[in-house]
Amino acid sequence: MGSNAELPDGTVQNILEQDSLKWIFVGGKGGVGKTTCSSIISILLASVRESVLIISTDPAHNLSDAFQQKFTKSPSLVNGFSNLYAMEVDPTVEHEDSLGSDATDGFVSELANSIPGIDEAMSFAEMLKLVQTMDYSVIVFDTAPTGHTLRLLQFPSTLEKGLAKIMSLKNRFGGLLSQMTRLFGLDDEFNEDAILGKLEGMKDVIEQVNKQFKDPDLTTFVCVCIPEFLSLYETERLVQELTKFEIDTHNIIINQVIYDEEVVESKLLKARMRMQQKYLSQFYMLYDDFNITKLPLLPQEVCGVDALKAFSPNFLSPYQPSITRGTVEEVKQRVSALREQLKNAEAELDRLNKGKQKA
Repeated sequence: MGSNAELPDGTVQNILEQDSLKWIFVGGKGGVGKTTCSSIISILLASVRESVLIISTDPAHNLSDAFQQKFTKSPSLVNGFSNLYAMEVDPTVEHEDSLGSDATDGFVSELANSIPGIDEAMSFAEMLKLVQTMDYSVIVFDTAPTGHTLRLLQFPSTLEKGLAKIMSLKNRFGGLLSQMTRLFGLDDEFNEDAILGKLEGMKDVIEQVNKQFKDPDLTTFVCVCIPEFLSLYETERLVQELTKFEIDTHNIIINQVIYDEEVVESKLLKARMRMQQKYLSQFYMLYDDFNITKLPLLPQEVCGVDALKAFSPNFLSPYQPSITRGTVEEVKQRVSALREQLKNAEAELDRLNKGKQKA
């Protein structure tokens, strides 16, 4: 495959047409443009769905920057829309907020912190429980970088392990916990059954959500990447993990693709294009049954609703470079640009010569 033009192009149209989708995750390596992509997907969904909620689970929270509007942990209507809402959730803070002053809650919190990963799992479960009570037709998750996202997807098994650990402690120490609660005069609510009951309740929510996540009619994961080695490697790892968790994924967005459309050719851009081309070919070879959407590298950031809307057509139809090499029009543009460069260089040389003469 010699150039971008020869590679088949896909779009995210299939996501917009799948009316049954309830959960859409957008994830990938850090710095590849996940927030921009998830924001635009939510904007496109708002045109075909009754109500859309986009949630950022990335502690960095770039959603406010993307829309240039401050969001909080409660859904806010996005400026310029009547059916698109956004919220930013910090899992750790959310978890702390959800724990009251009740002694059992406090103990569950301490217990959670002693089991690696269970605090994130429980906070994510709390957030999902909250989201499930809201009446949105589709929810888009702007997730944290890959490793964090994979931990969140593991939360059902993490809680399972946590419960097993607690049960083993209960069996090992028998009624010691009950004796201690009586010794210190704590109320009956603070006992092993109450603690296990709380965790079992959380597990029920987790299992219900997990069942939905594994249903391809309800859930899909969109992988975002750039045409470089580390991003290709991370995407492959992500796709394998999603397959292991039985979570549907059939869309890949390759961002920051350099197209050959500069009138004056650059050696640096040429070298970067050759490198990208190698990895683009590998993406198409590895994921020939995926919808692969290529997005161009822009000279400026995509920030604000107007900029997001202006860039959104590239998600629905393949990007067309502004010039085509080898045409009469392209050669004329190149000649015109070179003449302009020559004119500017001669003017600069003239100024330098005049400066020397004065000196």
